[in-house]
Amino acid sequence: MKAVILAAGRGSRMRHLTDNRPKGLTPLHGVPLIERQCSALREGGVSEVGIVTGYMADRFDGYADRYFHNQRWAETQMVASLATAAEWLREGPVIVSYSDIFYTAAAVRALQRAQSDIAITYDPDWERQWAGRFDDPLDDAETFRFQADNEDRHILTEIGNKPRTLAEVQGQYMGLLRFTPPGWAAIERARARLAAGERDALSMTALLGLLIAQGERIEAVSTFDPWGEIDSVEDLEFFERSAPPDV
Repeated sequence: MKAVILAAGRGSRMRHLTDNRPKGLTPLHGVPLIERQCSALREGGVSEVGIVTGYMADRFDGYADRYFHNQRWAETQMVASLATAAEWLREGPVIVSYSDIFYTAAAVRALQRAQSDIAITYDPDWERQWAGRFDDPLDDAETFRFQADNEDRHILTEIGNKPRTLAEVQGQYMGLLRFTPPGWAAIERARARLAAGERDALSMTALLGLLIAQGERIEAVSTFDPWGEIDSVEDLEFFERSAPPDV
C-alpha cells in the first residue's frame, strides 16, 4: 500500500508560522505534522510514502520515498495537487492524507479495510472537539450525512455544505482518504468534464460532492481514535493543550 500526503500549500491562516516553513512542517509537541503522519502511515501498513510539494518544496527532503511537485500550487486547490501523483493512483490503492492533520495507525488500517473504490475516514464524536475550538460548532462545521447499505457500511450522501442544524452533521470528515485505481478513474472522468478554471478551483470536499451527484459510491469509515486538524494558530494552541503528545 502506498500513501500520498498533500503538502503543496502554504496555509495562510497559520500567519507567521508558515513564513519560513510549509504548513505540514508545523510542530505539534515538538514533532512536525509530516513526521507524525509518516509514522502513522508506516505503522498502519503503508510501504511507500509520497509527498506532493509546492511552497518551500525542499523543506520536505528526507521525509518521503517519492516526491511529486505542483508547480502551480499557489493557483490551484488540493485535487490539482493530487493529480500530480496520478501515476501511483493508476497503479494500485493509495491512502491520501492532508498535510495539516494528525491521526493514528488504527485509522489508517480501518481505511484499508474499506470495500469501496473511494473511502474516507470520519469522526462520529466530532462535536466534542469542535466545541473546544469554536464558540459555536456550527460556525466551522460542514454537512456530513450518510446512509447504511445492506451490509451496514456507511455510504456518503452529502458533504461540504453549510449546516443549519447539528442533525445535518453525522460526523466530521478528517482529510484522510483511500482511492483504488477504479476510484481514481472516476475522479479523472469527473475532472475531464470541467473547464480548466473549475478543475483548478476544485477542493476535495467539492470533488466528493460532485462524485456523489454523479452516482459514485463513497464509503465513510468511522474512527474514535485521537486526531486533529491544525488550520490556524488558534488550532495549534488548542491541540498543544489537549492532544496526546504521542499521537
